[in-house]
Amino acid sequence: MAIPKKIISRKEEITKEFFTLLEKHMDDILAGRTDKMYHIKDFAAALFIHAGHFSNTIKLTTGFSPCHFVEQRTLEEAKKMLLFNDMPINEISYKLTFNDPTNFTKFFKSFEGLTPKQFRKHHTENT
Repeated sequence: MAIPKKIISRKEEITKEFFTLLEKHMDDILAGRTDKMYHIKDFAAALFIHAGHFSNTIKLTTGFSPCHFVEQRTLEEAKKMLLFNDMPINEISYKLTFNDPTNFTKFFKSFEGLTPKQFRKHHTENT
């Protein structure tokens, strides 16, 4: 039995709306309009769907969980902030909604293999 076209297009619509929401939310964070990072349930609520359905849909259409995209987007902004301004690392962590700079350091190191300070120093020395 073939999957109805309406179901396929709805999955794509949810995925597209998620990426749009993620960008808007990241813009709000960077502009200081919010100091809270959305959780999966918040993205789902904004799309008027159940969190489980939301997560499953994103994973089915992209191969990755919604958390993956939120983390990657946060990491991307962290790298930009570390490389292109002199803002102290603790301020960057608060700006990116981490309520403790050590949590930011753990987050960053888990993806980059370097602490934010090491990352900044490494890239400053090599440019």
